[in-house]
Amino acid sequence: MSRPLIISDCDEVLLHMVAPFRDWLLEQHNIVFYMGGHDFGEALRHADTGEAVGWEEVWRLLNLFFDGEMHRQYPIPGSVAAMQALSAQADVVVLTNLLDHRQETRTRQLADHGIDVRVFTNQGPKGPKIKDIIAEYQPSRTLFIDDLAQHHDSAAEIAPDVVRLHLCGEPLLAPHITCAHRAGHAHARIDDWEKALPWLLERL
Repeated sequence: MSRPLIISDCDEVLLHMVAPFRDWLLEQHNIVFYMGGHDFGEALRHADTGEAVGWEEVWRLLNLFFDGEMHRQYPIPGSVAAMQALSAQADVVVLTNLLDHRQETRTRQLADHGIDVRVFTNQGPKGPKIKDIIAEYQPSRTLFIDDLAQHHDSAAEIAPDVVRLHLCGEPLLAPHITCAHRAGHAHARIDDWEKALPWLLERL
């Protein structure tokens, strides 16, 4: 008999990314990160001039971070215990928007923190990849966890039977991002694992 399936994002759901990225930017590039609104591109500014670095430079810096600085990332409080508890009752996989060549690095990174799961990489909206994963696993039901509203929108459109939880465990971002629950694309918005885990377990 098929098991339930949990499909979880990684950055800001299982591991902090923005906080270590912010620290690295200041230490190595003299760039200040301040998330005062919805535009990530405006959040990175040169410390000397206050000028935004621009999207092309943002992407270059993000690629540098994921190529050489992922060791700086650390777990969102409660995420490791939650993944272990969910794994006892369901298949758990991670669906992360990283380039494919970083799949092995992400898998090792999560395992080093006690989250030993299969990792799928993706670029762009996550709905199509969610559909593919469901087709492979044929689960009794599927739950999806992500911190970005656009991925819940994509999942709702392409795999509407999936139970969708919007969770952003990073306080630097949580107040500023669009809420997928309020937009009608997620079934709930819960930003800490102590409350999210019981909600998920009830729906397995």
